[in-house]
Amino acid sequence: MVVFGTALLIAAGACKRGETNPAAGAPPPAKVTTAYQAEEFSVDRPDQYPLAAAVEHRATAQLAVTGTVNPDIDRTVPVISLASGRIVGLFARLGDPVKKGQLLLRLRSDDISGAFANYQSSVADEVLAKAQLERMQLLYAKGAYALNDLQMAEDTESKAKIAVDTAAEHLRLLGSDVDHPTGMVDITAPVAGVITDQEVTNAAGVQSLGTSPFTISDLSTVWIVCDVYENDLPNVHVGDPADITLSAYPDRVLKGRVNNILPILDPTIRTGKVRIEVANPGMMKVGMFVTATFQGKTEQTVAAVPASAILHLHDRDWVYVPSPGNKFRRVMVVGGDQLPGAMQEIISGIAVGQQVVINPLPLQNTIDNQ
Repeated sequence: MVVFGTALLIAAGACKRGETNPAAGAPPPAKVTTAYQAEEFSVDRPDQYPLAAAVEHRATAQLAVTGTVNPDIDRTVPVISLASGRIVGLFARLGDPVKKGQLLLRLRSDDISGAFANYQSSVADEVLAKAQLERMQLLYAKGAYALNDLQMAEDTESKAKIAVDTAAEHLRLLGSDVDHPTGMVDITAPVAGVITDQEVTNAAGVQSLGTSPFTISDLSTVWIVCDVYENDLPNVHVGDPADITLSAYPDRVLKGRVNNILPILDPTIRTGKVRIEVANPGMMKVGMFVTATFQGKTEQTVAAVPASAILHLHDRDWVYVPSPGNKFRRVMVVGGDQLPGAMQEIISGIAVGQQVVINPLPLQNTIDNQ
């Protein structure tokens, strides 16, 4: 009995301890650390990561602004139809490159029948006026009519010829032929370029001298329209050069020049529009985002570090700097231009004299494996 009671007491004590500490005997919870969120990292041997001090570099002050690619208005031509009607054939689409004279669309137009009727009427009037003139000349030679009557007949015949020529030219402008009139009108490209606007679809109606079915732009030269803050406008002038970097092609730098500073300021965000003209090597598309950099006339002092010291991680540039106690700290920086001697500018993030890890990749791999 004594042994059995002792066993019960032990079991009861164990249950009571289990009630107050349910996790007794379980392993401690795992601690999850995301490497890129940490600011400082401990290493066993910091001496195996060589350091270099950021040196001073004097550079021209720069102004970087954002903008978009736009067609050059002077190189943009609307496609106009002088005939109204319904589209029965559409042979080009938005974004298509076209050549001068290329067929864009075909209309079925009732304007042709009216214009051809006017042409036939003018031809009949001219035939009658010519016959009357010939009869008048014969009678005048016999003294049956006065000179004034002959001159009036000649004037009537001349006006009849003008009416025929005008009616024929109207038919040609509508896109038809006086010898083979048809209700179909072909609309062709007036210039070569790229279709940058389309206002019609299949079976749609086209009004005479109304909405332009297409707009064709010559994109060999484009405009970059940038937003420049009001305080920075005094630093930008017409004729200044600008370096253009496309968001889609960050490694390609194009050269442009400011050709206009619009006299209108956005009252909401206090920016002005600056227009830059750039020769298009073929990769620039309307609507692309770009960064335009203007070179200032004053110099500024920035830091410069070995290009290998900059680590591009999570869409940002970073460097590693030493901290007390065998630690390293990762610092976000804004990189600048590449410099001779495998160096690179640091626009902001660290100061001149600050030490950085020359090759941070092994350090980052060590941190990731911790």
